[in-house]
Amino acid sequence: MRYYIVAGEASGDLHGANLMKALKAEDSNAEFRYYGGNKMLAEGGVLDKHYAEMAFMGFTEVLLNLRTIFKNLKACKAAILAYKPDVLILIDFPGFNLKIAEFAKANDIKVCYYISPKVWAWNQKRVLKIKRIVDKLFCILPFEVDFYKSWGMEVDYVGNPLLDEIAQFTPDSEFRKKYQLEKDVIALLPGSRKQEIERLLPDMLSVTQSFPDCHFVVAAAPSFDETYYRQFIKTDNVTLVFAQTYNLLHVAKAAIVASGTATLETALFHVPQVVVYRGGAISVAIARALVKIRFISLVNLIMDRAVVTELIQNDCNTTNITRVLKGILNGAERAQMLSDYNELSAKMGTAGASGRTAKLILNYLATLSNK
Repeated sequence: MRYYIVAGEASGDLHGANLMKALKAEDSNAEFRYYGGNKMLAEGGVLDKHYAEMAFMGFTEVLLNLRTIFKNLKACKAAILAYKPDVLILIDFPGFNLKIAEFAKANDIKVCYYISPKVWAWNQKRVLKIKRIVDKLFCILPFEVDFYKSWGMEVDYVGNPLLDEIAQFTPDSEFRKKYQLEKDVIALLPGSRKQEIERLLPDMLSVTQSFPDCHFVVAAAPSFDETYYRQFIKTDNVTLVFAQTYNLLHVAKAAIVASGTATLETALFHVPQVVVYRGGAISVAIARALVKIRFISLVNLIMDRAVVTELIQNDCNTTNITRVLKGILNGAERAQMLSDYNELSAKMGTAGASGRTAKLILNYLATLSNK
């Protein structure tokens, strides 16, 4: 089979690579072309465009880069037509990928969407468009199945690919020793984008002096160097680690986490956390007008209640972060969060999302060939 895959972010590159690996295990004749990154490239095939040229965050940044986005869309459509894939596989990245899905459908190319668009957050009527242009939809959040069903659309819950990553993780037994972490560890996960880091890391680090008996460790993104991070660090009890997030979460007693996928990863490692978020004033104002969800963290969205505290915009400050962090380091608040995490893990299911998705895609294609 010939597969064309479109992944427009670092997370999509990771999930795309795992899906490619699973497809190769099921289909010995698998051939790939794709928009993705280095992880997908390591699995073989032809990389048409790297996600680093595509990922724009926030409403204002998208507006400022519309010319580049339209150029990327045009190039992607041309590449798909030239390749003539048996199936187009889209991974998350809905602003771009829904346009590609519509184009593919108009050109009679089968469309499978892995990691469904988060249409439950705003403009839910987009489900009707998805129903029209996507042939098979694979969800990674358990509540999405009922949401799509309420709109008359049957989808498959395949489990969450984060469970695959965590299942493959082997802790480094020397991690604490290597970084001289003798006190309780507080993990700081400020995200991987420059905007996120510069808005959130100063707030995260502002609480370090209130916890002299703890060691704060920043999960640094490999796309930045140590000098970049050092400009924010003012106290001695802070350490930087690069590309070691899972080892850090494995030893952490608590965490301060930027809203996003990392909140779910932290919960699956059973590390009590406080979730923080700061966005550009214009982007946040637009989001508040459009987004119709009660929570921003995946943990609370999946559990449909406030399991972790979310500190957003002006609430994200030294006083509030200190207060919440003290509450989850010891005592009843910590015990309750850990109990809720057990329930969350049960809801999420087991590892194997990539393998299940690969099988479902091939089963779908087989039913088409038998018609």
